[in-house]
Amino acid sequence: MAELTIAFVDLTGSVSVFETLGNDRATQAVTKLTQWIGATGQEHGGKVVKMLGDGVLLSFTNNRHAVEAMTQIQQEHSQRVAQWPNRLKLLMQIGMARGQVVQIDGDCFGDAVNVASRLSDLAGPEQILATDTVVRKLGARSGVRSRSLGPMRIKGRVEPCEVFRIEWQKEMLSEFLTLPADLHALRKTTESVFGGIELGWLDANHAFSLTDLPLKIGRVPEADFVVSDPRVSRMHASIDIRSGNYVLEDTSSYGTWVRFAGGDNVIALRRQECLLHSDGEIAMGAPFNDYSAPTVVFRLVDGSMVLGHGPLFA
Repeated sequence: MAELTIAFVDLTGSVSVFETLGNDRATQAVTKLTQWIGATGQEHGGKVVKMLGDGVLLSFTNNRHAVEAMTQIQQEHSQRVAQWPNRLKLLMQIGMARGQVVQIDGDCFGDAVNVASRLSDLAGPEQILATDTVVRKLGARSGVRSRSLGPMRIKGRVEPCEVFRIEWQKEMLSEFLTLPADLHALRKTTESVFGGIELGWLDANHAFSLTDLPLKIGRVPEADFVVSDPRVSRMHASIDIRSGNYVLEDTSSYGTWVRFAGGDNVIALRRQECLLHSDGEIAMGAPFNDYSAPTVVFRLVDGSMVLGHGPLFA
């Protein structure tokens, strides 16, 4: 047996992400994020015990390093998701406990493992809950801020244990405030992009990430992509994503026509919608056989979100 600090990191919001991105892309997003969590824990001397779908179980010999790792994970991810739309936000709830742990064939067993898992379930999004054995072992000079939530009864445990919320937000005050946390400097992370679509008309070109959707195409300046032609309606069409598929919807007075690259088939839309399954062109207000028709070229872009360790979608 060994005395270890166990951390269980669980992702919340995955149901909405799967509904929006579809199974394949959402699975890639969750996998990349859990891999980043594991890699960050390893950078602080931790060990990835196992991946559990949208959760990660880690063990640490050094208690202080465990708390620093979980704090860094919340801080960096909070910065990352700040600009994500609500339907794509994968947040983290973390439970931590320290105690004697039995290690068998790379897995961990013991009270600390069970309690960390239960505290992860009890934690709210973007929270870190830890037992008194974690917080008190840090010492008075650790610089970690925490707030006691009092004794809690944990399922599977006879005696209640005192639970603390570790306050990783730099601006948050605490009843148990100590010195500012002495944590590793945060790495700069690349802006998150889940993929998207590029639009071009005449000399106007713009790339929209998935986080910019839905987008409006129209004649007025309020549109996200402006096509200044009298045949184009004020808000002519919209592009959104559903279950991982890009969808164009016509909302115009005179109609929209879609043609995909490498094909001659034209889809005519009048208050209807179609899937944009590959690159192509959109004629607005007049069909393609009218050579003066305002035509928007579109290109689908693979995701390239970076989570600290390589692209999300390679």
